[in-house]
Amino acid sequence: MTSKTTNKFSPEVRVRAVRMVLDHEGEHPSRWAAIMSISGKIGCTAQTLNEWVKKAEVDTGRKPGLTTDIAAKLKALERENRELRQANEILRKASAYFAQAELDRPFKR
Repeated sequence: MTSKTTNKFSPEVRVRAVRMVLDHEGEHPSRWAAIMSISGKIGCTAQTLNEWVKKAEVDTGRKPGLTTDIAAKLKALERENRELRQANEILRKASAYFAQAELDRPFKR
């Protein structure tokens, strides 16, 4: 899943940064302090790294929530549902149009 902005960090960098936070948070007064330290080293904002860590914890089952895979599948299903509703609406209108055209046609003998 991609965001609306350009992702300048590869998945490998994200995984490594998250692992660094989880491995070294005990060496800092708090997780946020570890995130602040590590985010500065890799060149992302602390908020971004914090989101990566939270997402990784959900994806690995350490915290409850929708995993990245499930969220992507849900988004795809919602998109498909929306497209099918639009297609059904178009077919309903077309059907009504052609039914009316058939009624308006003169009767053949």
